Amino acid sequence: MTTERDHRIDFFRGLALIFIFWDHVPHNPLGQITLRNFGFSDAAEIFVFLAGYAAVLAYGKILARDGYLIACVKILRRAWVLYVVHIFLLAMLMGIVFFANSHVETRDLVEEMGLRHFITNPQQALTDELLLRFKPNLMDPLPLYIVLLAGLPLVLPMLVRKAWAVVAVSLTVYLLAPSFGWNLAAIKDGVWYFNPVTWQLLFVLGGAAAIHGQKPRSAETRPLLRQPLFVSAAIYAVLAGVITVSWRWPQIHDALMPSQLSNLLYPISKTDLSPVRLLHFLALAYVTAKLLPDTGWTQHWLARQCSRMGRYSLEVFCLGVLLAPLADMVNALTDDAFAMQVFTALVGAGLMGLLAVWLEFNKRLNSPNFCGERARSPQ
Repeated sequence: MTTERDHRIDFFRGLALIFIFWDHVPHNPLGQITLRNFGFSDAAEIFVFLAGYAAVLAYGKILARDGYLIACVKILRRAWVLYVVHIFLLAMLMGIVFFANSHVETRDLVEEMGLRHFITNPQQALTDELLLRFKPNLMDPLPLYIVLLAGLPLVLPMLVRKAWAVVAVSLTVYLLAPSFGWNLAAIKDGVWYFNPVTWQLLFVLGGAAAIHGQKPRSAETRPLLRQPLFVSAAIYAVLAGVITVSWRWPQIHDALMPSQLSNLLYPISKTDLSPVRLLHFLALAYVTAKLLPDTGWTQHWLARQCSRMGRYSLEVFCLGVLLAPLADMVNALTDDAFAMQVFTALVGAGLMGLLAVWLEFNKRLNSPNFCGERARSPQ
């Protein structure tokens, strides 16, 4: 496998983290421009797909170089680190929410963040936290990633050799899961909000895309408008956007939406990754990849800041989870003033970017090359 880095992966991971933060702040005006307002899918699909892409790219290289056992150890060690981070993050989130709730009278942040279980039964909540059954509203993506990453050793060797076979099995499980009610148990709603049995398909597809991207292939010479797959994907993405925007005006939506199409389309389940959500994301990803090849635009200043956030996605995601209730508290204290809502959204995204800058600087500071240059420099 080659090691050439596609900077678009880092950019869109960073953009997804910003969107997730904005979507997690209630009444945030900038949350109106995120992906979920213009299609059936949202930033969660980007996060999971690119997580699978990056994981298979990284651990596939280790598998080829060091063998299956070493790859398994490193994957499971990373999953363990994520598990520990999840526990500490939840403890920090509860502290921030309880602090913020004591300063806000206009709404119940404890209820808003899904922490009521800890108030009513703290001992059981601690046990449920360790078993990944207690997940506040902001933290669902992290336990999902832990489970998907922990399962990667089961499919990585076959995925690297015959990706189509793994995708076929994954698709079969995805299609059967809703009918048989396959999901993991959780305190809220009884099951996981992101069903790992269905969302695994998106993770596997991301891994398969990483494998496919490493294979040499002839470039498509036909114009985009003469490529049937691109045209079909673009039409579906546009139609999904029009339908989603029409939700803002229910009377217009009900008048224009045929009843047969409505019965086929709804309900659109996020828990089980409804097929229309999955197809929308895949169509949007394909169109974006075609329209935005990695030809230098990722080197522009703003794109580089976003890409840096994507390279440190775990740390930046955790900071976004902690900043969301703080932004909500500040907004509530100012009676949700529009200017303050925009200000907290931009400051939060800026702090996430600054964290990525610090992490990259710290990495360079501790790199052998930097230490060697310091040792050779004149005193």
